[in-house]
Amino acid sequence: MSAPRPSSPDVSARMSRQTNQDTGAERAVRQLLHAAGYRYRVHYPVPGMRRRKIDIAFTRTRLAVLIDGCFWHGCPEHATSPKANADWWRRKLDRNIARDQETNAQLVSEGWTVLRFWEHESPDTVMREVAAVVERERADSRKQQRGRAQ
Repeated sequence: MSAPRPSSPDVSARMSRQTNQDTGAERAVRQLLHAAGYRYRVHYPVPGMRRRKIDIAFTRTRLAVLIDGCFWHGCPEHATSPKANADWWRRKLDRNIARDQETNAQLVSEGWTVLRFWEHESPDTVMREVAAVVERERADSRKQQRGRAQ
């Protein structure tokens, strides 16, 4: 018995057109952060890993913000499982989830704080949570600098 194959050519073509960066959710959060005066890097390389990017990176505070699609990353509320080629899709989606966990572990080992959000979350809520962490990290950094200066 051969290994399951990806879906039909029509489905494969449709899936290949799906955006994997600059999604509507990412753009909405970035726009709110920028309007609030925050500056960040977009699609910043994950330190120590090839071909992995941080959606929104605050490099000075080492804050990584990742906004995951519900289908591709296994959202507990909205994930669906395709019926055609179910085994192939289950393995693919499981690999995505494992890769997310590996990326988180790598970032933490490099001293980064990782925030992951789902695409269905309110951009306003995401922006407020990110801003709160940025401000907390900046305040901690200022305290450390004052402590060294004394």
